[in-house]
Amino acid sequence: MKRFLLSALQVFLAVTGIGFAWLSFRKPNIAPPANVTVDGTPERLARGKYLYNAVLYCDGCHGEKDFTRFGNPVTASGAGFLFPPELGLPGTVSAPNITSDAEAGIGLWTDGEIIRAVREGISRDGRVLFPMMPYHGYRHMSDADTFALIAHMRTIPPSRDKVPVTQINFPVGLMIKGVPQPVTQPVPPADPANKVKYGEYLVTIAACADCHTRMVRGRIDREKLYAGGREFRIGDKRVVSANITPDPETGIGKITEDQWVEKFYQYKDYVRNGPPKVGPEGFTLMPWLEMAQLEEADLRAMYAYLKTVKPVTNAVETHPEAPAQKK
Repeated sequence: MKRFLLSALQVFLAVTGIGFAWLSFRKPNIAPPANVTVDGTPERLARGKYLYNAVLYCDGCHGEKDFTRFGNPVTASGAGFLFPPELGLPGTVSAPNITSDAEAGIGLWTDGEIIRAVREGISRDGRVLFPMMPYHGYRHMSDADTFALIAHMRTIPPSRDKVPVTQINFPVGLMIKGVPQPVTQPVPPADPANKVKYGEYLVTIAACADCHTRMVRGRIDREKLYAGGREFRIGDKRVVSANITPDPETGIGKITEDQWVEKFYQYKDYVRNGPPKVGPEGFTLMPWLEMAQLEEADLRAMYAYLKTVKPVTNAVETHPEAPAQKK
């Protein structure tokens, strides 16, 4: 029996060693950046600004924000952000400066290098981007929308702010090397006339599932997509994402399309005149200020798609009592 256990242990150690060596030495699947130049036509710039602000909410990660006010209004677009340790990320994770500054930002990057980072998760220096950057969704962004986004990014005023380079702890740092995949085929535009499919496109590139799905062992729970329950903390502030499946009791099943649109548009006044200060009980990471600027047709398309996803019963308290308020 002892000899059997010793042999089993040796096999386990050998397999573990081989697996570790494979993870350590394997190279990410990297394709060279495309040799393209993006022209900043007025139409492209307008579309890119809309995507950057309202649909993709890039400043949700890459911008400096005022967390004391409702909706965390952006104070410095694209300047970068170091994620706080209370988020429980596997290392030091930052969203880099993506302004046009030549040293701190991406001013020296080619358009192809930016496109590769956005859609494939590979930095200019060949590093794998931590998949908190939703390039798994952005790879489905059409070529036209991708070009529009890059055109707008080129116009972001330069900021000299520098954030630490992301450093992912072992073993996650090895494991994420397998996440990036090159985009090898043209991605055609989604057809707005197909309401559900266009809504799926918008929900995908907006990375709604990333926040509105709970995490299990570092991955989103595919069985409970859009059912909410993911917790986020910033300082003493805490919020849990809502269930946006069509479940009638715990999701959006009883919400009409008009009510859905009004839910977003009720914050238009905050966009015009500035949002109020809030405490932990009113804290949210949901980009209400940005999504209040979505076109009505886009909001209705997103609703149409979400009504087709699998309903999941999952009651969520989005604003649990803050620790400082507990008696």
